[in-house]
Amino acid sequence: MLEGQTVNQVYYKEVLTNLHERVRRRRPEIWKNDSWVLHQDNAPARNTLSVKTFLTKHMLEHPPYSPDLAPCDFFLFPKIKSALKGTRFESIDAVKANATELMNKLSEDDLQHCFQQ
Repeated sequence: MLEGQTVNQVYYKEVLTNLHERVRRRRPEIWKNDSWVLHQDNAPARNTLSVKTFLTKHMLEHPPYSPDLAPCDFFLFPKIKSALKGTRFESIDAVKANATELMNKLSEDDLQHCFQQ
């Protein structure tokens, strides 16, 4: 993905087409018996009719905002977001470095608590 690239239905469908072809080439055993499933979230580009039509055969619906299936959305991301809020970064690499540092500081107990909730 190019920096600044907008993820819309056209772009996302290209990504899915490439994924589809790679699975066919690199994992022929699961391709032949149709035993693979793509599990994705409900981002707007993924919910368009053209993308849903493309994925009808290989899509597992993701319940919207399910803490059971996406604990990071309800624990990890808000924790990092609040820690980084108001900070100005000079580059994307600086954002990544700071976010990585925050994640590395999380204890095993923090993560266990997240999943137990």
